[in-house]
Amino acid sequence: QVQLVESGGGLVQPGGSLRLSCAASGRTVSTFAMGWFRQAPGKEREFVAAINWSRGNTYYAESAKGRFTISRDNAKNTVYLQMESLKPEDTAVYYCARGASYSDLYEYNYWGQGTQVTVSS
Repeated sequence: QVQLVESGGGLVQPGGSLRLSCAASGRTVSTFAMGWFRQAPGKEREFVAAINWSRGNTYYAESAKGRFTISRDNAKNTVYLQMESLKPEDTAVYYCARGASYSDLYEYNYWGQGTQVTVSS
């Protein structure tokens, strides 16, 4: 079993920044990828960013490119999502997940509980 705990969400004004963290515990050996997804009210959960756990290769949704940065600290079993230039349309519950792919959420088998990000003035 793997447990994932997100933190760092909150209320931020448009143009602001937030840094999300996701701490993993349990059987984290052989993790292939860690990803961030988000789900806005009334919408499907969508891919935001992912990182190859061992090599560090990163992948982003078009909406995240140039504004969001995913990174990881292998020693701390933690993955981060630095979000800059936030827009109201970034408002959603953000989930981290551990999986066997990058952008396909059905390839992710462990999920955190989610953290709310609200972008509003």
